[in-house]
Amino acid sequence: MTKTFAEFLTWVDSFLNFEKLPQKNMFWLDTMEFLCSMLNNPEACIPSYHVAGSKGKGSVSAMISSILTEAGKKTGIYASPHIEDFRERIRLNDSFFPDEIYEKAASELYEKFSLIKDKIPNNRNVTWFELVTVFAFLCMKLAKVDEAVFEVGLGGRLDATNVIKPQISIINTIELEHTEFLGDTLEKIAAEKAGIIKNGIPVLCATQVPEVKKVFKTFAEKNNSQIIFAEEIRKSIDCKYLTENNGKFMQVKIESNLFVRPLLFKTKMFGSVQADNALLAASAVKIIHPEITEEIIEKGLSKTFLPARFEIIKNPLNDRRWNSENQEIVIDGAHTVKSIKLTLDTFEKFYSAKKAHLLFACAADKDVEHIACLFSNRFEKVTLTKPGNTKTCNIQKMKGAFSNAKINFNFTADFSVAIKNASEEAIKDNAVLLVTGSFYLASEFKKIIKTYS
Repeated sequence: MTKTFAEFLTWVDSFLNFEKLPQKNMFWLDTMEFLCSMLNNPEACIPSYHVAGSKGKGSVSAMISSILTEAGKKTGIYASPHIEDFRERIRLNDSFFPDEIYEKAASELYEKFSLIKDKIPNNRNVTWFELVTVFAFLCMKLAKVDEAVFEVGLGGRLDATNVIKPQISIINTIELEHTEFLGDTLEKIAAEKAGIIKNGIPVLCATQVPEVKKVFKTFAEKNNSQIIFAEEIRKSIDCKYLTENNGKFMQVKIESNLFVRPLLFKTKMFGSVQADNALLAASAVKIIHPEITEEIIEKGLSKTFLPARFEIIKNPLNDRRWNSENQEIVIDGAHTVKSIKLTLDTFEKFYSAKKAHLLFACAADKDVEHIACLFSNRFEKVTLTKPGNTKTCNIQKMKGAFSNAKINFNFTADFSVAIKNASEEAIKDNAVLLVTGSFYLASEFKKIIKTYS
């Protein structure tokens, strides 16, 4: 029985999904190896890049994909989360695959799985992410992409993507995250991330704290892999924030001994951390493809876009009655103390002289006690809500955190109502609205706000 793409999505949603319901002991690489072998190892057909890290791996993946596309390569990308459309996870750099690719891959996976589902190693339950990852491999193979970029889902060592044999492994910065699943120290988490280092395959790493750097060096030596750290190739990075007639930009200048001249480009990927990500992405491509010119790299970086990463849109409720034709909304999926600090830093670069409102929601497992303090004495109106219906939200914990931070707020349980009200109030007060705290909130916001456009 074949599956339409819509039927396939319904089918995979019946499997255990870590993104929605985290559980321990869900990850076993031999399950993926078995599934891939039963499908003639589609992952082995594609020259690839493998990107891990606690933060920034999505941005680095998008930048690599954009550079390769600018160089004329048909480039596939597998990343998460999606904001509005599942196909955002599995696509060409700048467009979705043709419908027939998704349909054919869905049918092939469903039909094969129906035959082998009782033969899974150790009778384990297959997870949503494993099936989606295999589906991504099939789509890339059927579409005959030239190269592909695969973003690690969680950790690295046992992540479903770790069956690939990439041309290069890239590991971005490491933080304490998902400690229940990856370990409660930086060293333990680093060891999980270092699991993507393969024998004889070069690994490129962001600047790391000494204890993490030591772990990565040890793994690289064991695997006879050349390891390069960003600080070894970076001479300087400079960022300037620009507001022009056609919008807001960040101008970046990167000097590195990998390039014949400094890279200079404008981007809508804001924040100094994105400049660091650009160095990683450009360096990874240059290591594998030294023939790709600096001009092509600059064009690729300038065209990179990711939704809900300091994404600036015009408020669709702009109204001349309120003198608000140019009011803006910033949508950012930041959900940790560090990432929200970076978001607020960029926010002040552009909007320090403007009134500001905040719409915030977060999942129950986030450090909202420390996050709330970051918003003190900046936002004239604060609206709290739930981050949609997918993730559990500890409402009392969130309210308590903002109360303890002495921040006045309104709480609206219905996120769709909160989104509409916050957007309207920003217009009436001639304020810029920051929407942050969760990719799930960002997703709901983007879907709902379209109905007012």
